[in-house]
Amino acid sequence: MAAFVAACEAESLTAAARRLGLSPSVISRQIASLETRLGARLFHRTTRSLSLTDAGSRYLERARRILADIEEAEQAAQSERTEPKGRLSITAPLIFGRLHVAPLLARFVARHKQVSAELNLSDRFVNLVEEGHDLAIRIGHLPDSQLIARRFGETRRAVVGSPTYLAGAGTPLHPRDLAGFDLIAFTPLSPPHDWHFVEAGADFRISLAPRFVTNSGDTAISLALAGSGLVRVLYYQVRDAIREGSLVEVLAPFAPESLPIHAVYPSARLLPGKVRAFIELVAETADWRLS
Repeated sequence: MAAFVAACEAESLTAAARRLGLSPSVISRQIASLETRLGARLFHRTTRSLSLTDAGSRYLERARRILADIEEAEQAAQSERTEPKGRLSITAPLIFGRLHVAPLLARFVARHKQVSAELNLSDRFVNLVEEGHDLAIRIGHLPDSQLIARRFGETRRAVVGSPTYLAGAGTPLHPRDLAGFDLIAFTPLSPPHDWHFVEAGADFRISLAPRFVTNSGDTAISLALAGSGLVRVLYYQVRDAIREGSLVEVLAPFAPESLPIHAVYPSARLLPGKVRAFIELVAETADWRLS
């Protein structure tokens, strides 16, 4: 189609070939192939000139509009790769998203007026491609996949309880002591009856019988704050409460290795401007070393 329009505007196959950077024979074959597919002759050809048939005149008008639409679409797509615009959809763990991603996303939207945002908070594993998200924040070691991952920080597991509960029940000095305490299990972190620790560089697991089991980190922490027992969560979830003194960490020397915090996205090739700009904002401003 482009070869046909170029030939019409240049009134010569040779001139059209120069414009498109092709040989005259290639231009001639392309137009002949187009005529075969359409089942209509587009040009009257002589050795000196080209002239449009009636079918060619009608086709030229529509072809120009189509090629203009294609050019406009390509320019819009190229612009989106460089300029943040459109809807940015992010998924993140519930508490981490509320504490750390939402404020950053608000700054991002305020900075880029052509961007709208959607933040999906869930502690379950979310399939980015199937569920239509641009980017995910994930905590923990990543399985092998086709996703691109960029690490921005780390956090660790922490066992905490309220000062009131510890004053009455005592303080565990070793993970084996946990069998004598009321325990609250947060299921997305690990199986509720299997808590993971490290001693002298070696991993070990303790099988326990929690009194409370919940899939909500907020609920698990609220129970601990109310003095219902010890809970094992990620440190970033209780960092402020520990600093304020409303929760106390125990068994810190036995904490397993820190878990990485990544931003993951489907592909680094032709990355949309909105995703690239958000990742740059995270790199510039976020302090996700939460251990």
